Amino acid sequence: MPAFAENRYDKMVYRRCGRSGLKLPVVSLGFWQSLGEAGGDELCRQACYFAFDHGITHFDLANNYGPPPGNSETLMGQILRDMPRDELVISTKAGWWMWPGPYGDWGSKKYLIASLDQSLRRMKLDYVDIYYHHRPDPETPVEETMAALDQIVRQGKALYVGVSSYNGVQFTQAAQVMKQHDWAPLTIHQPRINLLERGPIADLLPHTQAWGAGAIAFCPLAQGRLSSKYLTGLPTDTRFGRRGAEGKQWYAEQEAMGTWRRVKKLHEIAQRRGQTVAQLALTWLLDDPRITSVLIGASKIEQIQENLGAVSAAPLSDEERKDIAEAVK
Repeated sequence: MPAFAENRYDKMVYRRCGRSGLKLPVVSLGFWQSLGEAGGDELCRQACYFAFDHGITHFDLANNYGPPPGNSETLMGQILRDMPRDELVISTKAGWWMWPGPYGDWGSKKYLIASLDQSLRRMKLDYVDIYYHHRPDPETPVEETMAALDQIVRQGKALYVGVSSYNGVQFTQAAQVMKQHDWAPLTIHQPRINLLERGPIADLLPHTQAWGAGAIAFCPLAQGRLSSKYLTGLPTDTRFGRRGAEGKQWYAEQEAMGTWRRVKKLHEIAQRRGQTVAQLALTWLLDDPRITSVLIGASKIEQIQENLGAVSAAPLSDEERKDIAEAVK
């Protein structure tokens, strides 16, 4: 096992996940894109080591992350063999298409339990710390989906359960079902929240707070839009820059929507604080105590290092909050 930094826990802030006993680092590392892709094994390993050396103990996956689907979990299984499992929080999800036929998608008990069994085999784990239903299912009764999550906890395959991308009403319905049946509570919700997509703050967070659940924001940098990389144009070495005409069309559409105007204003605020746009975007999210953690992605270790700057950032002042709100109008 590698020698990890002895002071790793001194470098991170940990927040309690709602009213549970689970604490998460305020910055968590996800494997939705880039990390976990085929061919990036060594980068993924070094990113995990670097993150853990800096107190990031939570790694977030899903059954379909890759590509190809499942590759992120397979790679994580290889990396975890050389890491202290009991110091880590490993989460995964199911709810999107994974295999052909009627049992490989959405939120049936059949799918959720079968999918987790597959995930555990790929990661070579006995259990995950958090298991999510990845998205609401418009056809399967919420009682069945929640019963599956409870059964998974009772079987010892997950310690905590949660949901992702539910709106506020859907989350409350699911939480009520859990309470009515005395099932395992929903400990966490994973919504998409960032400075450009702020809807869940009003729609969802009052519900998670009322039910004592934590919230971990995914896409906190709006898939890279909340960074400095697009301030002067579309770089050719970015995800959208490599897409040629499609990427140029995307950039122009964002321009028409006023995205880059907003980002430039945020850049000015960030500079006054001695931060990058990405660090400011994460600081803004963590300014809300209802948010337990922000879930970053990365294609370079330098991006993780930059995002970690938000951990020690000075709190936002009232004036800065007003300036940020004005910038993103």
